[in-house]
Amino acid sequence: MSDPTPQSAASEETALEPLRGVAAIRAELPRSPKGPGVYRMLGADGEVLYVGKAKSIRKRLATYARGYGHSNQVTRMITLVASLVFVTTETETEALLLEANLIKQLKPRFNVLLRDDKSFPYILLTGGHDAPQITKHRGARNRNGDYYGPFASAGAVNRTLNALQRAFLLRSCSDSYYENRSRPCLLYQIKRCAAPCTGEISLEDYDDLVRETRAFLSGKSRKVREQLAADMEKAATELEFETAARLRDRISALSAIQGTQGINPNSVEEADVFAISEQGGQFAVEVFFFRTYQNWGNRTYYPRADRSLEPGDVLDSFLAQFYADRPSPRLVLLSDDIENRSVLANALSARAGRKVEVSVPKRGERRELVDHARQNARETLARKLSDAATQEKLLQSLAQAFGIDRLIRRVEIYDNSHIMGANAVGGMVVAGQAGFMKAHYRTFNIKSADLTPGDDYAMMREVLTRRFSRLEKENPVQPADEDGVEPDTGAEIETDPDDPQTLAFPARPDLILIDGGIGQFEAARSVLAELNIVDVAVASIAKGPDRNAGRETFFVAGREPFKLEPRDPALYFVQRLRDEAHRFAIGTHRARRKKEFTKSPLDEISGVGPSRKRALLAAFGTAKAVSRASLADLEKTPGISAATAKLVHDFFRDAG
Repeated sequence: MSDPTPQSAASEETALEPLRGVAAIRAELPRSPKGPGVYRMLGADGEVLYVGKAKSIRKRLATYARGYGHSNQVTRMITLVASLVFVTTETETEALLLEANLIKQLKPRFNVLLRDDKSFPYILLTGGHDAPQITKHRGARNRNGDYYGPFASAGAVNRTLNALQRAFLLRSCSDSYYENRSRPCLLYQIKRCAAPCTGEISLEDYDDLVRETRAFLSGKSRKVREQLAADMEKAATELEFETAARLRDRISALSAIQGTQGINPNSVEEADVFAISEQGGQFAVEVFFFRTYQNWGNRTYYPRADRSLEPGDVLDSFLAQFYADRPSPRLVLLSDDIENRSVLANALSARAGRKVEVSVPKRGERRELVDHARQNARETLARKLSDAATQEKLLQSLAQAFGIDRLIRRVEIYDNSHIMGANAVGGMVVAGQAGFMKAHYRTFNIKSADLTPGDDYAMMREVLTRRFSRLEKENPVQPADEDGVEPDTGAEIETDPDDPQTLAFPARPDLILIDGGIGQFEAARSVLAELNIVDVAVASIAKGPDRNAGRETFFVAGREPFKLEPRDPALYFVQRLRDEAHRFAIGTHRARRKKEFTKSPLDEISGVGPSRKRALLAAFGTAKAVSRASLADLEKTPGISAATAKLVHDFFRDAG
């Protein structure tokens, strides 16, 4: 693969102004590569508008250079192009992989975007230990052991793990916990662990359990169950009824794993099933994961794509990004054929080191799996569109109630929580047309040293000052340009400016709602005035002296305090927003308070990390006992050097 080489959009001798649109593409055409590779279309300000791959970059650019026969979305993109960047590759397969990586990294506004920042959970059976641990794992697969998955959700993993613990009795505790046990823990008592830590089972017998677990998770579930059934029958014949009962419980646990997975195929051992549905210009991709003849869950994605694209085109781009950083199974089943099916199969096979089949089944059980996924995609998208329509009406009613004359796309709700000023936190909850946007929630630890404990007004000023100072720094308001492009609100650019349903979620709020009375309201207004923010509406909701729901008083600039009608949908909506902010702030405060309760003085000693802390607690029992220990006793502690012992000793003597 060659290094990327930026290409100028116009000749320095002839261009007094940079070329734009079709002219810029035609100027690049003679210098564009003839072979496979990836091209990036850039705007006048260097923004990456689009990333594409082609078997022949020059031929692909020639289709853009015609200047006609394109959809409205592509035509708009072409008019913004000022320059191009090319990267040549050896094969089209390499181009596909590079394109997917660049799209995920750069997030160009005109590409189909897979909006997902969550990794899938796996089951990990650790290696390098006499008694391997079984646990849930998410993130980089850098631990030694065998990984099984992916699972669609943490809930699916937890349910499977619980059943596996009952079936195979493998330990789930960490290595450090395992090494410090002197008697079996509660999991042994409730028959969820064989307790190899204290020798309740020999390591040889524990290895047999590990082999059975590995076989079950590797697709040999039927063989494992048959063997357990044979062992149970043998134990019953020999009148070893306790052993037979334990084996019966293990078989029952295995049945629970397979019985709660939904549809389980008979002929498909390992596959990912993708089905796409389109309604109202929006797309939904349903993904089902099948491993070891079992359904390990499903997840729905809503890729951002232009409504003029065909479902197959959206699915094509989606798949390349989906597998850019994820392992692939041996079989990928699709509801719609895609242009790059063979290229994708070659790319996945090369990465996996084995053959990966990508097919569009026409009959049989594979077709039934795809049809089931398509039905789920269709129903999920219909529910999402219905919820979005209802949410949009609620936002419209909210704008009307508060006298806001524009579409509300983002609402931020603020609340503080503390006990007499202790462990004070501020919470920010965000809502939009898709409902509560939990990925945008934020917490603020109140930091002001000169703040009077319990001063709610000062706390609100600090929270809002920090929030909007950072917002103005990272996402300042920009005026619309001469082409009518919308001002930058810190969001992804919309796919269709005339369709509110396709607007991307902005970073700037249209309305902030404060949980409090006139004092908090005036504090919020003063912060926005100091920062010269005039494009954000402010409202405050006060429960009143009787604190009865339905009798809240609202404060809005330019109006006398008012109440909403008890049956007004806007009132119910505001109450939901307020209650969510209250729940979030209270939960954050409680978590911080709990952390303070469990905080150890040893955490404050610089140079004493987790391992040395464990060594001290193992030797002395409690932090208080460590604080009373003499220097000689500290120096005798295994794993503690003389220098560390003196450090600990001096810390507690200075503190006293």
